[in-house]
Amino acid sequence: MFDDEELQEIRSAKADWDEESVAPTVERFGERKETFTTDTEGQTVDRLYTPADVADLDYGEDLGFPGDEPYTRGVYPTMYRGRLWTMRQYAGMGTATETNERFHYLLDEGQTGLSMAFDLPTQMGYDSDNTMAAGEVGKTGVAIDSLSDMETVFGGIPLDEVSTSMTINAPASVLLAMYIAVGDKQGVDREELRGTIQNDVLKEYIARNTYIYPPEPSMRIITDIFEFCAEEVPNFNTISISGYHVREAGSTAAQEIAFTLGNGIEYVEAAIEAGLDVDDFAPQLSFFFASYNNVLEEVAKFRAARRMWYRIMEERFDAQNPKSKQLKFHTQTAGSTLTAQQVENNVVRVAYQALAAVLGGTQSLHTNGKDEAVGLPTEESVRTALRTQQILAEESGAADTIDPLGGSYYVESLTDDLADEAFEILDRIDGKGGMLPAIEDQWVQREIQDVAFERQREQEEGERVIVGVNEYQVEEEEDVDIEEVDEALEAQQQETLAEVREDRDDEAVEAKLDAVREAAREGDNLMPYLIDAVKVYATTGEICDAMRDVFGEYQGGGI
Repeated sequence: MFDDEELQEIRSAKADWDEESVAPTVERFGERKETFTTDTEGQTVDRLYTPADVADLDYGEDLGFPGDEPYTRGVYPTMYRGRLWTMRQYAGMGTATETNERFHYLLDEGQTGLSMAFDLPTQMGYDSDNTMAAGEVGKTGVAIDSLSDMETVFGGIPLDEVSTSMTINAPASVLLAMYIAVGDKQGVDREELRGTIQNDVLKEYIARNTYIYPPEPSMRIITDIFEFCAEEVPNFNTISISGYHVREAGSTAAQEIAFTLGNGIEYVEAAIEAGLDVDDFAPQLSFFFASYNNVLEEVAKFRAARRMWYRIMEERFDAQNPKSKQLKFHTQTAGSTLTAQQVENNVVRVAYQALAAVLGGTQSLHTNGKDEAVGLPTEESVRTALRTQQILAEESGAADTIDPLGGSYYVESLTDDLADEAFEILDRIDGKGGMLPAIEDQWVQREIQDVAFERQREQEEGERVIVGVNEYQVEEEEDVDIEEVDEALEAQQQETLAEVREDRDDEAVEAKLDAVREAAREGDNLMPYLIDAVKVYATTGEICDAMRDVFGEYQGGGI
């Protein structure tokens, strides 16, 4: 962008500035710290960035224009000038009825997409009356035992008018089957269904551990979903490859990029091995990242990830469809940064994190409630979180021009640094044979744990300031209203489930479950059989058990 002579003049002028202006000022007044570093990488942040720091930047190769390769500046030509990001607040309130009420409330308040949280038994493929579900029903989200619950959740909500994200992984195929069945019952054409299932089991082995089946059948189920949706539900994102939980477990920003894209590579390779053409399913892949407090680092992370995925799909998989090479992603503000101390500070943290996501070009956004460090968010805190996005969209000006930090010497330099470091990590993963062997060897987990341990040490020793926690404390904390789950909910949900079992045709249920088992054994695409099973009100647990009968259950401790 600058010729060699101009760059040399800039370097010389900066050296003069360092000597004549900076040195006397630092000698007299000092600086706040001896060394400034990025939030997670520990990379030194220079005092000033100039064109010399981006001397190798090629505008066409490294940046381009929004909507054009390599998509660094955004995946759409007009970005938020055409349409704002989807405001998708994560919600799941114990019972299906309560969740339906919360969804209607959020839509009435201006939310533009739904995001569905499930309780732990549902995430693990257990019904609410299973002994493994005791004490957990409805605690972390909504309990979905059968199609009846899903019908209740979406009562009065036409599925051709909303986009729905479902944070579900191991039983994602079953919950997607229920969603499709609800759409069928509403008379909605399957091509009109829009949304995302998380469906990212590799991340479960790395960070969350809500898996059911061993890796091989788990990957088979995922590729079945890819194949089915490419034909039947083409506007539904079949996976949300999640760096969010990797980051929440303690990773650096570069690790978040690398491990997320590494999982993406693994899914693409599995689908191709299963006989799918990359351009038939890749446009339906989506990603999910966290947004943390260091605004500029997060912006650079999102930009680097877009450029990297383009190059991976272009060079590694020879994708031809431009949509196959576009990294589209949802962002959630960082739950692990929320503090139980001085919870009002969390409103500020969430606002900065949301700003970083928007400046980085996210396609949809969830903003956390201020009270989520102590419990489920109250209706008031959810409204404030949604208003944070609306103020950002309507009042801040951040959405008025595309990639407003593009061209910043610092942001461009940091984008390059993060991409380089993430590619180096991907090279190490390739050297281990890919993400599956790297996870099996526990290498990925150890890499994250080492960073998390160091960050905790820094916080405990005061090297890393957490406002309200290890600095700027107050003696007395204000009382915080906490959203509590009624302990009677579990019995209520079990009664609802018993009524479903009483009213259904048990012979039809057994026949459909046998068909699921047969399809699992024979290698047929499972999705049509799952849809048939949920339509006769086979339960989540029964369907997952049918697949457990064939695939077994993963016990952990290394793949």
